[in-house]
Amino acid sequence: MSDLKITELDAMSPDFAGQLQTILTWNETEDFDIHRQVMDIIADVRANGDKAVIAYTNRFDRRQIENASELELDKSSLSAAFGNIPQDQADALQTAANRIRAYAEHQKMQSWEYTEADGTLLGQKITPLDRVGLYVPGGKAAYPSSVLMNAIPAKVAGVGELIMVVPAPKGEENALVLAAAYLAGVDRIFTIGGAQAVAALAYGTSTIPAVAKIVGPGNIYVATAKKLVFGQVGIDMIAGPSEILIICDGKTNPDWIAMDLFSQAEHDENAQAILISDDGDFLNQVKQSIEKLLPTMERASIIRASLRGRGALIKVNDLLQAAEVANSIAPEHLELSVEKPEELSQHIRHAGAVFMGRYTAEALGDYCAGPNHVLPTSGTARFSSPLGVYDFQKRTSLINCSKAGAQELGKTASILARGESLTAHAKSAEFRI
Repeated sequence: MSDLKITELDAMSPDFAGQLQTILTWNETEDFDIHRQVMDIIADVRANGDKAVIAYTNRFDRRQIENASELELDKSSLSAAFGNIPQDQADALQTAANRIRAYAEHQKMQSWEYTEADGTLLGQKITPLDRVGLYVPGGKAAYPSSVLMNAIPAKVAGVGELIMVVPAPKGEENALVLAAAYLAGVDRIFTIGGAQAVAALAYGTSTIPAVAKIVGPGNIYVATAKKLVFGQVGIDMIAGPSEILIICDGKTNPDWIAMDLFSQAEHDENAQAILISDDGDFLNQVKQSIEKLLPTMERASIIRASLRGRGALIKVNDLLQAAEVANSIAPEHLELSVEKPEELSQHIRHAGAVFMGRYTAEALGDYCAGPNHVLPTSGTARFSSPLGVYDFQKRTSLINCSKAGAQELGKTASILARGESLTAHAKSAEFRI
């Protein structure tokens, strides 16, 4: 274990807060060269539409597209992909889709209204977005689970048209991704990626329709493009590296806990895996499990770099202190591997998703438990929420004043408007008195 050098902290140490902050800080340096490149690509797509998209697609994805119509997949290819994948994969995708859809159905917001004593009606109207764009990584980073997690809530919300973009390097398409798109009800698919795909979705081209919102993960170029087009369109979030925080009372199999830490550490070197326990001996047992199991992992070098760079084992006095530390971290994924997880969960205020009990591996949430796996990272769970149906619905306020209501409200509005020196506002209300 000496070569791993995972950070060990004690919550009772006087400098614990500073040590913890050092571990939590994620140094995503702003790459101005990438920023400039992406700005240039967006400007080119805005000015030249399909021509620019084709040029970037041929250049970055090593393709020979001549006509923009070649960028769109025929919808029959989606059902064909689902029909051609191995049966166990088809069954697993179907099970996951069914569970994600069932959970999403519970999230739908409903319109409401009420009538006051004088007959004035107030309310809120819920409507789905007209069109949404879903970015899906291509090539080696093919994630059919992300297709289901992003597309199904959009369709449950009632989004009129769901446009998916996914790069096809050298023209190669991922059958699992297309099968997931089929199950999720994606309406149109274009085989484009990168900043050019985000720009096309944001501003539209002759072939690719403009959308109201763009969701889905991508590399630094995609993330930068989403930042730059925000305002023209909505976006889901700018996600940082994956994170897992586990609170354990020392009574769970240490091999399970080690593997749960690995499950997020294997994403990339910047991913974060932290274990908190009130049992010092258990922390040592998990260290031994890490040492034993790490050499067996396919992505051992990535896991090792993640644990060495951003991982931690934290000793606390008791589980209540563990919950305090968890709230200060506000993790993306939080496992409560304890005897009474429901009781401990009452003390948790900030987490993207909480996995309760010894048998609830975080990986179940990534694929098929039902709740969305698109979660706030980098401490943003303090103020933001998982992706859900509500991200594809919008609220419109309704006001219908009765004659009697206009009399009283007009007086109040007039006073406030004149207090702000907005005379036309005041007179607009007063004319109806």
